[in-house]
Amino acid sequence: MGSRMERQMSDQPHTGNNLRIKGLPSGQSRSFALVPDAAARVALAAELGIASVRKLRFTGAVFPEGTADWRLVAKLGATVVQDCVTTLAPVTTRIDVPVNRTYLADLAPLPDEDEIEMPDDDSVEPLPDTLDLSAVMAEALALALPEYPHAEGVTPLVQTYTEPGEQAMSDADAKPFAGLASLRDKLGRDDEA
Repeated sequence: MGSRMERQMSDQPHTGNNLRIKGLPSGQSRSFALVPDAAARVALAAELGIASVRKLRFTGAVFPEGTADWRLVAKLGATVVQDCVTTLAPVTTRIDVPVNRTYLADLAPLPDEDEIEMPDDDSVEPLPDTLDLSAVMAEALALALPEYPHAEGVTPLVQTYTEPGEQAMSDADAKPFAGLASLRDKLGRDDEA
């Protein structure tokens, strides 16, 4: 026997890029499945500035939350190729991440200003008339991409910067109390002797 949410979902998943959620009956959920074709994946890779998106699938559902709000619960699966930040060799990464968004009817849109304060919960957004699922998918993929992909066997470069004639600060210098643990242990052994 399925859960209440499963029974409320449409039998046929929505396959288009845009899903009209404002105006849907509050008791009805809508499932969706996006599997972009090769041309769309090439365009997305160019938009994200990566070598390629080999596979991409975005599936989930939009559920009513209260009387006017909606919640998106989805899974993003992708295989991407990026350039190694050290050698520029291709690095293939498999991405499987959950995607959750809440769309509130009474949340004011963010102002179009240069500097704005970001809300504490970045998964909450104003309720749109139509939800652009491809935009949600692209944003989720952009957030899930490795920031500094490295080819297998390549260790990240450590670079230090300082003024001429000065000694660069090390990681150990940034942790001035790290040596106290070994001093405490040494003093403890001396007391036992």
